[in-house]
This record gives sequence, C-alpha cells and structure tokens, in this order.
Amino acid sequence: MAPLDFLEAHPAFTHGEFVSAHTAAGRSQHTSNNLLASYVASGRLLRIRRGLYATVPRGVEPGEASPDPYLVATKLSTNAVVAYHAALAFHGKARSVWRRYHYLTGVRLRPFSFRGMEFVPVQAPPPVRSLPDFGGGVLTRRHAGGEVRVTSLERAFVDVLDAPDKGGGWEEILRSLDLVEFLDLDAVVEYTLRLESALTAARVGFVLEQHAEEWMVEEKPLEALRRHAPGQPRYLDGSRTTGTLVSRWNLVVPEHVLEGRWEEAG
Repeated sequence: MAPLDFLEAHPAFTHGEFVSAHTAAGRSQHTSNNLLASYVASGRLLRIRRGLYATVPRGVEPGEASPDPYLVATKLSTNAVVAYHAALAFHGKARSVWRRYHYLTGVRLRPFSFRGMEFVPVQAPPPVRSLPDFGGGVLTRRHAGGEVRVTSLERAFVDVLDAPDKGGGWEEILRSLDLVEFLDLDAVVEYTLRLESALTAARVGFVLEQHAEEWMVEEKPLEALRRHAPGQPRYLDGSRTTGTLVSRWNLVVPEHVLEGRWEEAG
C-alpha cells in the first residue's frame, strides 16, 4: 500500500502499523520513519503521543484538527477497549457530553490529555482481567473511517453500575440509562455474575427492576441476580447516604434516586 493510501485508510494508527504495512511493501523501517517525520512536519499527520498518529483531514489546519477520540482510545494499547461512560456515549446513550474517555487495557499506562480530551486507562476488574476480551462483551465497529473496539451496551450498563465514578455518578448514570430502549438481559446477567460482586449484582437488579416495564424484564433474570445479592444491607454507593432499604436487593437507596428528584440531590 502506498503511504498516502495508508493515511487515507487509517484515520488513527500506531507507528508499528505504519512500519509493518510499508516494510511488507519492500520499504525499510528507516524509510518509514522518515516518511512519518515528513508527514508530521508538513501538517499531514498529528503526533498524538509517542508511537501514535492521526491523519489531518484535507483542508483542515493541523492546529485545528481534532482526531476522533474513540479511534484514538482504541489505539492506546494492543488490547484497548472503549468502556464505561465513553462506551455509553459511543452507543448514543450518554446524557452528557464528556471529554474524558475511559478505556480498558491489560497493561499499566498513565492517563494523558490531547487537545482537551483526556484518556484514562482502566485495569479490568480482577475476576475478568485475565479472561479473553476482559470477560466478553467487546465489539469491533466501523466508525469515522476506522475501527473502534468498544464494550457492548450491555457490558457498559453493568460496568458503570460496578464503578459509578467512571460513569459520572448516579444522576449521570441513571439518566443516561433512561435513554436505553432495549437490553439483552441474558448478556447483562452473565457478565454481572462474572464480576463476582454482590453489590454490583444488587445494583444491576435494582436498576433492571426500575425499568421492568420498558425493558420487558421478567422475573427469571431478576431472580438470578437476587441469588447473588448481599446478605446484609449495603449502601448504594460509598457516600453512605441515608435512604430507604430496598429489601429485595438489600440496598439502601437515597430517596432522590428512588424518585428521580435529581435537582434536590447534594
């Protein structure tokens, strides 16, 4: 593949991908490195961080170019997966626009920012960390001229309930989930139980029950989750906010969450 053809086909790419494509075409790594340097110098490419590049669309000044954050996050490690609130946003189910993008990765990396966007690596929860695709529910989707690895809507639903800080807090999470029209409940239950967290099972069951009518939630998935709910009452989150005990889930849920009175929270 000719170098310019590669740029057209890869809106975001790694140094290794560029070199592999061009050494396969008979060019040396030295030549490939020189090409990358010249494209950056001419404004054809943005260097996002060491080893990661994005193409600059024709007619756009390099200083004004903004690479697609989902493509960037996917390229931040060999197994990176867009997750949590960023996954909800990718699926069109986030209430608020964020400039923070969490992604799952199997290696330890530092957060970094680029042009107002923050990319935050997350180690998958221990029970699923060593499993293929970090426990499953990982999709590859065509997007913005490239490919994005992103958690499914079902996994994103469970993940933000498992780690509310990565979903923007309870108001953002629950108002975002109000935008969901359909869930594969078998996939939700299966992934939830893989996390081996009684609190997460209760949170997922509680939210499913709150949306039982619109999501057509029957008793079977609820019962599967209830068998793994806490044996003793637990607070919905770490703030230990007082509220009503929802005995079916052994969850103490703040009144404003139960009634959706967000403007009265805090």
